[in-house]
Amino acid sequence: MRRPALYALLALVTCVPVAFAHPLSPSLLAITEQPDGMFAIAWKTPILRLPGVDLRPVLPADCTPTRPATTEDAADSVTARWTVDCGATGLVGREIAIEGLNTRATDVMLSITLANGRSLQSVLRAREPTFTVPADERTIDVIRRFLLLGAEHIATGFDHLLFVFGLLLLVAGPRQLIATVTAFTLGHSMTLALATLDLSPLPVGPIEVLIAASIYVLAVELARGATPSPSLMQRSPWLMALVFGLLHGLGFAGALRNAGLPAEAIPLALVSFNVGIELGQLAFVVGVVAFTRLAAPVLRTLPTWASAIPIYAMGSLAAFWTFERIADFVGR
Repeated sequence: MRRPALYALLALVTCVPVAFAHPLSPSLLAITEQPDGMFAIAWKTPILRLPGVDLRPVLPADCTPTRPATTEDAADSVTARWTVDCGATGLVGREIAIEGLNTRATDVMLSITLANGRSLQSVLRAREPTFTVPADERTIDVIRRFLLLGAEHIATGFDHLLFVFGLLLLVAGPRQLIATVTAFTLGHSMTLALATLDLSPLPVGPIEVLIAASIYVLAVELARGATPSPSLMQRSPWLMALVFGLLHGLGFAGALRNAGLPAEAIPLALVSFNVGIELGQLAFVVGVVAFTRLAAPVLRTLPTWASAIPIYAMGSLAAFWTFERIADFVGR
C-alpha cells in the first residue's frame, strides 16, 4: 500500500499552490451598538496580506458616518475606528458585507455586540461574503459557521494535508492509524483547555514556522526508510500527530485572539472548528486509503526508484514554507 500512497502524495504536492499553505490571518470587523443608538466600528486588518487582496466593509446604505475615521498602527496590524448612525431601525435584519473576498485563503471574523447585550459572531469568506443580523441568534448557527470553517480550513490547508499524508505512510496498521488520529484529536483538546483557562498561547508566527518545520522533519524520516533500529517517530507516529495537533490548534487559537474576538466566543468557536477539522481529516484519510487500494495494481508497475520522488518533493516544499515563514515572522 505504501508505494501507491507515495504517488498519491506526489499528485498532492504537484497540485499545491504555494500561497495556499496557510497561516490563517483573518481580518476583524467589530461592530458595537452604543447606548445612544450609534454604532462604533473597528476594522482590523493584518499588515501582511495576499497580493491583490483589498478588503472593505460594506454597511447598509443609510448607515452614515458621524465622525472621521482614526487609525491605530500595531506591529502586525492596522485598526481603523469610526462611528455610524444607522437610523431608528438599527442593524437587526440588515445585511453586512465584505467587499474584495475573492480568494479562499482570506477570511474575515465578524463580531457584533448590540445594546441589549446580545453578541453575534460569524465568519465571512469568498463563498459567504455577507451576513444578515438575525432577530435572534441561535447557538446552532454559530456552531454551523465555525464547523464549516474548520472543514474548509483543512481542505485548503495543504501543509496540514501533507503532514497527515506523511503520517499515513508511517503507520504500520489499523491500530496505529487509530492511535494517530486519536492523538491529533487530543492535541486539539489540549488547545481547547488552554483557551478555556484563558492561558495565553504562543505567538502565531513561531507556531507557523514550527508547523512547516514538522513537515520537513517528517519528510526526512520517510526518506530514511526502514532501518534495523526504528526511530521514535517510526515506533510512535501518534506522538508526532499529538504535537502537530497541538501546534495547529494553538495557531488557530492565537489567530482568533489576535483578531480580537471576545474571549467568551473563543471556546465555542474552537470546539466547532476542531470538529470540522476532524470531519475533514477523516474524509481525507478515507479518500487516501480508497485511492491506494484502487490504484495499487497500476502504480506497482513503476520502477522502485520513482517512489522516492514524492518524499523529496514533500521535503522541498516544506523547507520552502519554513524559510518563507521565518522571513515573514522576522519581517513583522
